Formats: sequence, C-alpha cells, structure tokens
Amino acid sequence: MKRFILTFVALAVTFGNPAIAQDETPVPVLKAPYHVPVFKNEYVTLLNVYIPPGRSTGYHIHTTQSVSVTVEPADLSDQIPGQAQPGPARHAASGGASYSDNRKQTRTHNAFNVGTTPYHLIMFLLNSDKPGGFTPSSRADVPAYVQIMDNERVRGWRLVLEPGQSAAAVTPQAPGLRVFLSEGDLAESVPGQPDRGMHPKLGEFYWQDPGLTRALHNIGTTRVEFLEFELK
Repeated sequence: MKRFILTFVALAVTFGNPAIAQDETPVPVLKAPYHVPVFKNEYVTLLNVYIPPGRSTGYHIHTTQSVSVTVEPADLSDQIPGQAQPGPARHAASGGASYSDNRKQTRTHNAFNVGTTPYHLIMFLLNSDKPGGFTPSSRADVPAYVQIMDNERVRGWRLVLEPGQSAAAVTPQAPGLRVFLSEGDLAESVPGQPDRGMHPKLGEFYWQDPGLTRALHNIGTTRVEFLEFELK
C-alpha cells in the first residue's frame, strides 16, 4: 500500500501541472533525463534508458537513425509540444525492437512512465547518416537465430536457448551489438580456443567485431535470450 501511495503521489506531481512541461526547452536525446550514454565508437552511440515509475524524460529531440530494444516492460504515455496532457498509455513489452529514422522529420516528445515498474530500454544511435558498406550475415542456415529486423542500416536476430540447448556457429560479417533480455549461463565456443563460460545479466550488451566464428550453449538452468544486430 505504501508503494502504491508513493507512486500515486509521483504521478500526481508529474501530471498535475502540464503548463510546466510545456515551458520546457527540448534538449537533444543525448542530454535527456534518464538517457545515459554508456558506450560510443565510430559507428554507434549507445544509451541506457531507465525511467523509474512516476518519472518522465522531459522534452527531448530525436534527430538520427536509431534502434531501440525494450529490456524491462512498462506502461508509458507520450506528450508532444502543444498537447495539454500526455496521450493514452501504451504498454512496451519486453524484447520489442524498433528502428527509427528521424533525420528528415525530427521527433520531439516527453515520455512518462505511468506504470508501477521501471522502464528499461537499450538504444543505439547510428553516428553516420550513410551505411558503412557492410554486408551482414544471413544466418539462414542456423534456424536458432530468428530474423526480426532488416532495413537499410541494420539487420537483427533473436536467439532463445532453453537449458541444455545450443546454437550452431555463426560468423558475423559486419560489426554490431548483442543485447541480453535475460540472465543466465552460456558457454561460447570459438574454433581453436577453449570454451568460455559467461554469465550475462538482464540489459547487458556486447560490441562485436566481424569475422569471429562463435557457437553458443546454454549451460545453466534458465532460459537465455538476446537480440543481436549487424550494421550495414
């Protein structure tokens, strides 16, 4: 009951005075509250977005191409400049992935967490306006990898391994990212090297250079799930 009261009070403060929100000057997404840059290289800038219940991001502007992965689900509501109140709530489900291109038409909004659970999102911004000339792997011969995305800038897959299951080796042909949607125990096999155990946690990510052949085996007692992307 105490948690409910605190959440209700936070929401009342957040939504009770929309005039304050309307007076905000939008900031770039890299400067938005709860959007924390945690990794950058020549290809991407990665943001760890974590919005507690009852909090909002303030008005911020999206101007680039980006990919977003929902790690922890929540109920969200958006407000755009000129709106007196935020729009209807929507549910962001865990494991959802989306691609956005805001180069020609920028997006300005204020996102509110109107639920009772934190909203956790991993977002990577593409640093260049043009593809890098990479040709991602197809992975069609490894059905454990289910393709979830393929556009002008990125190709992505989902891998789910139950305890004891394995995924045959793949060789990424382009640089990219792996984002974990669960915690568990994996063994990674690279030809000519001893197997390497790892214990990824929810929301962890790994940058991957191309050319290294890897097979995976779930050596734990829980399901392991992640999304993996290769750039174009």
